[in-house]
Amino acid sequence: MNNIVLPAPVRTGGMPIMDAFSKRATQRNYDPTKEIDLQTLSNLLWSAWGFNRADRRTAPTSHNRQEVDLYVSLRSGTYLYDAAANTLVMINGDDLRMASAMQDYVADAPVNLIIVSDTTKIIGKTPQGVTEAIYANAGFISENIYMFCAAFGLGSVTRALVPKEELAKKMNLRSSQVITLVHTVGYTLD
Repeated sequence: MNNIVLPAPVRTGGMPIMDAFSKRATQRNYDPTKEIDLQTLSNLLWSAWGFNRADRRTAPTSHNRQEVDLYVSLRSGTYLYDAAANTLVMINGDDLRMASAMQDYVADAPVNLIIVSDTTKIIGKTPQGVTEAIYANAGFISENIYMFCAAFGLGSVTRALVPKEELAKKMNLRSSQVITLVHTVGYTLD
């Protein structure tokens, strides 16, 4: 299995935040011939769920529990984003992009980001509180993805309509790990 060591994320630049808000949109029309280079992927992953301080992430979580894992599905396989090492750790050599989809356009996009929450890391909450926390935290990450894509000319769509049980089996997730949202990312034909 081959891990992918990403280049260091570029943590400056981009467009002004108000311009990015103006450009934020959901896209479903991807160019199947255009890949995302490793530098852009590194910047995207850092923006979504990287460390911006020693023990803090670019998106908040309830009580800083950091129960989220970010998986990256590419043509070359499915990976776990290790933010501390800035590495994609291969979990299997399977292209699971379409396994995460119930929509045809997903096959045209080069990247799917699968947001997974480990419920064992959330203690002291009712079952409803756990559900609320994991989906709120996934939403923060999701918006970071959208804003990065708007600022850097990528299209994105967040999807909750996902065959979660089947996908979890293919990813070898534990029963405590919950797939919350999936983000399809790529260059658009528009």
